[in-house]
Amino acid sequence: MTDTLLGPLMFVLALALIFTGYPVAFSLGGTALVFATIGVSQGYFDWTLMLALPERIYGIMGNSVLLAVPFFIFMGTILEKSKLAEDLLSTIGVLFGSLRGGLGLAVVFVGALLAAATGVVGASVVAMGMISLPIMLRYGYSQELSTGVIAASGTLGQIIPPSVVLVVLADQLGVSVGDLFVGSLTPGLMLAGLYALYVVAVATFNPTAAPALPASERTQHGVELLLRVMKAMVPPLVLILLVLGSIFAGIATPTEAGALGSVGAIGLAAANRRLSVAALRATAQETTRLTSMVVFLLIGSTAFSLVFRGLYGDVWIEHLLTNLPGGRIGLLVVANLAIFVLGFFIDFFEIAFIILPLVVPAATALGIDLVWFGVMVGMNLQTSFLTPPFGFSLFYLRGVAPKEVKTTAIYKGAIPFIGIQILGLVLIVLFPQIVTWMLVR
Repeated sequence: MTDTLLGPLMFVLALALIFTGYPVAFSLGGTALVFATIGVSQGYFDWTLMLALPERIYGIMGNSVLLAVPFFIFMGTILEKSKLAEDLLSTIGVLFGSLRGGLGLAVVFVGALLAAATGVVGASVVAMGMISLPIMLRYGYSQELSTGVIAASGTLGQIIPPSVVLVVLADQLGVSVGDLFVGSLTPGLMLAGLYALYVVAVATFNPTAAPALPASERTQHGVELLLRVMKAMVPPLVLILLVLGSIFAGIATPTEAGALGSVGAIGLAAANRRLSVAALRATAQETTRLTSMVVFLLIGSTAFSLVFRGLYGDVWIEHLLTNLPGGRIGLLVVANLAIFVLGFFIDFFEIAFIILPLVVPAATALGIDLVWFGVMVGMNLQTSFLTPPFGFSLFYLRGVAPKEVKTTAIYKGAIPFIGIQILGLVLIVLFPQIVTWMLVR
């Protein structure tokens, strides 16, 4: 009986600690130490098992794939701190402003571009919230549509490559980062298209919720507007093509492409006379903070998985998942439900480090394509940014939104876009070709 209970109890205790608000990395690591003591005292293994932990941690630190994480974070943050993202957003807003719902479409378009240029969700949401939200509200957009489209478009950095989350997922799944980037490109663009269709539908059936900009705000036309658009759009597009193109063509690894992107972002900031010591310092601090969080999560989850396997928890999980009714379908339903529910409470990185080590062996045993599985997980994880009460996009937006915007309006605005993300997830499950058609195997 104890053989079947210690693994599940370990998992339950870790979740209980996480839900109290205790840091996830320390919840996982602390649970591992407690159950290591219990496992040794009960004779399941001895302390020599823990000697494998330093070697595994060294393997994490020596993993060249994970070097792409700080590079992509740095690239996105320098674009945000140097105000290049702000220029892009304001310019596209003027370009689409003559249309009903034009500002909403501009937010979706820029959200997709910033996702491809940065891969960092927080930077996109903050930039668009500070620039677009006051303008949208000033010209009559509803609070729900304005906040919803900004929060949702900012999350596109989760699924459109180069995404920091996709790098971590690739590492946890044991698949190529490049394959995961290629596989996620079409789903990411599809999701952006679904957002745009929703904005168009709202503008069509409820014109007062998404009016066009007044003519007084559209003072630039013709060649003048074209030059402004080219100046704002071409440099980021070139950077995107260099980074993603070098990965897709096999010229550079994701780590090398991330380093190239970081240098390119610094060059763009310098060319626009926006590069300052303050911007570099803030970028370095943010990069260090986020990278340290990822590393500590990896160490905590490594300790947890080591002890969990020592207590035969991995055997219990694999047996449970591979014997679900419906086989592969049963596994997909359970995994997606678990990820979706956990997204209400904890961060997307934390979900990846908790869930993936448990479900990947079962997915492999059932013959599931892990690249497709990774893109599906990434799409599902994206909802964690929008699901109350702890959706990070909602928090980011609340921090920069004007006081007159109620928190309830932000939550209500996110609900339709959560539905759209679930629709995108269902389409990926029903039509795997959306992910696999570009892959060369």
